[in-house]
Amino acid sequence: MGIFDFINKFKNHAKEKKYASMLNGYMPIFSQFGQDIYASDVVQQSVSCIVTELKKLQPQHIRVNNGDPMPVNSNIQRLLKYPNPWMTQADFIEKIFWQLFLNYNSFVIPTHVLKIDKDGNSYKDYTGLYPVQPKQVDFLQDLTGELFVKFSFANNYETTLRYSDVIHLRHRYSVNEFMGGNAFGQPDNKALLKTLDINNTLIEGVAKALKASFAINGVVKYNTIIDDGTMKENIEDLEKKLKSNDGGLLPLDLKNEYIPIVKNPKIVDAETLKFIDLKILRNFGVSLPILNGDYTKAQYEAFYQKTLEPLIIVISQAFTKTLFTDREKSFGNEIKFYPDELIFMETGQKIELFDKLIDSASCWKNEFRTAFGMRPDPAFVGQLAMSSNKTNAENNKNGNNNDAGGEGNEK
Repeated sequence: MGIFDFINKFKNHAKEKKYASMLNGYMPIFSQFGQDIYASDVVQQSVSCIVTELKKLQPQHIRVNNGDPMPVNSNIQRLLKYPNPWMTQADFIEKIFWQLFLNYNSFVIPTHVLKIDKDGNSYKDYTGLYPVQPKQVDFLQDLTGELFVKFSFANNYETTLRYSDVIHLRHRYSVNEFMGGNAFGQPDNKALLKTLDINNTLIEGVAKALKASFAINGVVKYNTIIDDGTMKENIEDLEKKLKSNDGGLLPLDLKNEYIPIVKNPKIVDAETLKFIDLKILRNFGVSLPILNGDYTKAQYEAFYQKTLEPLIIVISQAFTKTLFTDREKSFGNEIKFYPDELIFMETGQKIELFDKLIDSASCWKNEFRTAFGMRPDPAFVGQLAMSSNKTNAENNKNGNNNDAGGEGNEK
């Protein structure tokens, strides 16, 4: 079942609906705009840094039993890997987070068909996950108090769905009851726009200063009174001399005098431009080393903990909330977006990690191979990576240290 087949089922819902009540007195009608700031290259680069990292996330359906997470090979897991016919997993995640930064709200519609299990209980068999970008969002309630969300799109298409059936991610969720952003459910970019305006003014000033440096550099004074026709001939003659001049010297006779124009264009200093850039970057939690790609391990860890990890928690909880019933969640079913591709940056760090995993027999041989860019080997399928050499070496080392004659203890 495609997304339009699914949402058409709810267009003529029988229950009477009215706008949901909000404690702040506003009507729950939200226009999804706020893209003005993305005219700035610094803003685009900052968001791109975040989204590029987050698209490396690996979503997994797990079932937690007494604190022990177990991966589940379910239909939901298949959809997390192949969400819909026209998106890959990375495309899907990237689309969600770009919309989240554009609108401070991101919506995903899971399509499903209802089926009956062997015990006679109905359940949702999910068929697709579709990120949508509505032009307007209205929150409605029926007579029983159930919450619905009405989406209006740019092509004038409208549909109404149960809010519990929609995956909704919110960014900077504060004063509004339903939406991320400000009281009207939109990005609050007033402070940032002021900084961007200053940045744009500085850039334009630099451009004008550069243009000025290539403008008129001098004046030729004619020490005689000449008419317009003669002036035109003299100008044409001067242009010919300039075009044919290869040596940098301009030949003039005694009647003419060249007066140079001394210019000292004021270019904005590098520290001021850097300050403005950093002020913009701080708004998104991105440092200059992260933007330039020359970060250290400590700088990346700070970026992960401050900027990426909260967003990973948001998407994991939002998917879990919608894709599982209360009963399924009571059995420990969750969706986790694992950041293993984000955390370990360098080969040395991976070696250190797998050194510990292998000592405790906590990883597969093919898992070890693929972590370092090697293809999985069919001969190692189902084999744990274990090492006794290091333990024996440590025992021998301890024996040598304790034995006065330098001989190790044999076992």
